[in-house]
Amino acid sequence: MNHEPLLLATPSGDVLNLRPEGPWTAANVVTLETLSRSVGADVDRSRAVTLDMSGVSALDTLGAWVLEKLSRRAASSGRSAEFVGVADHFSGLMDEVRQVNRHTPAPTAAPNPVLARLGDLGKSTVGAREDVTIFLEMLGALFMAVIGVLRRPRSLRLTSLVYQLYRIGWQAIPIVALITFLIGAIIAQQGFFHFRRFGAESYTVDMVGILVLRELGVLIVAIMVAGRSGSAYTAELGSMKMREEIDALSTMGLDPVEVLILPRVAALVIALPILTFIGSIAALYGGGLVAQFYGDMGPAIYMARLHEAISVTHFEVGILKAPFMALVIGIVACSEGLRVKGSAESLGRQTTTSVVKSIFLVIVLDGLFAVFFASIGM
Repeated sequence: MNHEPLLLATPSGDVLNLRPEGPWTAANVVTLETLSRSVGADVDRSRAVTLDMSGVSALDTLGAWVLEKLSRRAASSGRSAEFVGVADHFSGLMDEVRQVNRHTPAPTAAPNPVLARLGDLGKSTVGAREDVTIFLEMLGALFMAVIGVLRRPRSLRLTSLVYQLYRIGWQAIPIVALITFLIGAIIAQQGFFHFRRFGAESYTVDMVGILVLRELGVLIVAIMVAGRSGSAYTAELGSMKMREEIDALSTMGLDPVEVLILPRVAALVIALPILTFIGSIAALYGGGLVAQFYGDMGPAIYMARLHEAISVTHFEVGILKAPFMALVIGIVACSEGLRVKGSAESLGRQTTTSVVKSIFLVIVLDGLFAVFFASIGM
């Protein structure tokens, strides 16, 4: 066994055969650098380089890196470089060293802006398809959980359902009533201000009643619930995912959808119509106060005009939207919570995504319902 490292260079036509021998370790760093420099010119003149490592008796990271630099020196000019005879107990180290500082070369030309836009569009399309797939998977999982509860009513987490109703329903009443009250008052004030020019102040009541009961009441409440309760759902489930509590439930033989998601979504579906009713009444009351103090319209006249302007159909249109909006909010919030990875950054990103997606889908759903109810004459 050689006690000093050697590097034998044997030209064979256009191929340079390099045969390192002995211990290629950090203890011989000066010798290794000298040997490497001594064959540099031969490497540059050759069209291919072969490094035969069958004679290496000892190898560490430094020795492997010196040999890798010789290989990269040959490959940098388009030449081929190949390692042969690597012992099994050295192959892992050589593989690791080969991956060091491997950078993709920068593009030589600026990308075509049209192709870049098309690429972004393609990525967005793939992302949208993934979102739709996740939404449908969660909807299917919820449906199967409901079937399971109908077959085994005792499996329903009644305590969790009541607690979620208290959180997203009862505790949300003050803020929902306040915001919708202000919205109704603002709409009425603007209506009186503009309709007064045409002597049509009384039509402000029609506008407030129809707009609140059919559209704004349920839409404003749904957006508030998406921002308040949807974000809370995503953060809660995301924290459980980060702490592996959901995996622990699965290990215990419990269905996370049935235990965690079904009570939350069911509470949303139950609470949102109730909050919509309360919010609509608060908005009509706000419009009535503005009519009395700003439009010189007494409560009796306001109520009579409101009775003429609206019907049960307008109320039904708004209330029928609420459960579907609640279902969309719940599915999006819970699915985004389950997509959280193991970092706080991921939790914040998915919570933001949950709120944005929920509000977007609620508005889209409201538009679809508006077209549908108009087509059937409601």
